[in-house]
This record gives sequence, structure tokens and C-alpha cells, in this order.
Amino acid sequence: MVKHWRVDREEKYEIVEKWFLKDLEMIDGKEADTDNPYFDMHFHKVYNMEAYSCASKYTFARTLNKLNAMYLKKDFKIVNFDDTYLNEDSIWSSSSRDFLIVMRVCFFASNLLCLSLCRFS
Repeated sequence: MVKHWRVDREEKYEIVEKWFLKDLEMIDGKEADTDNPYFDMHFHKVYNMEAYSCASKYTFARTLNKLNAMYLKKDFKIVNFDDTYLNEDSIWSSSSRDFLIVMRVCFFASNLLCLSLCRFS
């Protein structure tokens, strides 16, 4: 964990605490259905954390999951997160979400156009 502060125009960082991924037992996103940046990291003790945003919380969880898959391959629990946003290959993931929304808007707009051109007798 890094403490950040600004002195005049200079930014300062101080390492406050270090954890090892091998000691991480679980990440609890607290509420999968709401947009909140809070989560808990379960080591030998539970640490309450706040991310910059909900998107950064999910990015952090995806990163830890990838690191675990690449190096440790241990049973790693990620709970109270929306699974569709945790998988980057999902069509709902943040990298393709904008495209998906535009696709849906175009689909509904074309349906409305077709309906408006149809004559009902």
C-alpha cells in the first residue's frame, strides 16, 4: 500500500505496507450489483480498501487474478464481483462495452425506422 501526498508541485509516495500475493486468500468486492469502489482483501487479517473508482477496483481484481494464474496457480477467491466484468474476453468487459452499447443503439434505431416505414391498414 502506498501513501500519496503532494508537497508544493512535487508528488511524494511512501510505501506503507507490503503484501505477498501468495498470502492473499480472497478479495471481497462487497456489492456486485452496485457501483462502489470499496473492497476487502483477506490475508491473515482483513484490510478494507477503497479504489479510485469501481472500474479501477475491477481492473485491480483482474490483474491479481491474472498474476495468480500466471505465477501461483493457487485457489484464489474473488467474491461479490460481477463475473462478466472480471473476464476480459467477455463481450461485456470494459474494453468492448462502448462498442456493445453503440451496437444496441443502432439495433433499436433500425427497428424503430422499420416500424415507422411500415403501413398498417
